[in-house]
Amino acid sequence: QVQLVESGGGLVQAGGSLRLSCAASGLPLDLHYYAIGWFRQAPGKVREGVSCFNSAAKITHYSDSVKGRFTMYRDDAKNTVYLQMNSLKPDDTAVYYCNILQYWGEGTLVNVSS
Repeated sequence: QVQLVESGGGLVQAGGSLRLSCAASGLPLDLHYYAIGWFRQAPGKVREGVSCFNSAAKITHYSDSVKGRFTMYRDDAKNTVYLQMNSLKPDDTAVYYCNILQYWGEGTLVNVSS
């Protein structure tokens, strides 16, 4: 049974940093074989993509709104994906989710105060 568990969210002031984690378990292959995405959903808005690791091209893509501020990386030994978020803005406030195949975690809330 595949499980994704996000953690690391919290309340932070604008300009601050947070590191989100997504621990994966139950995947039949090593983590680097999969396309992995971070998404977020702000109150009253649709879920949007933040970053995505393309397993075929070995490239990570970022949305324009987070490019240069967020970095996605993996620790294959721990089966964990991270999202390092720097220079946070109030507009980054949302529940953040990781996604692999059809699997989603429960999300972790990031609240950026101005």
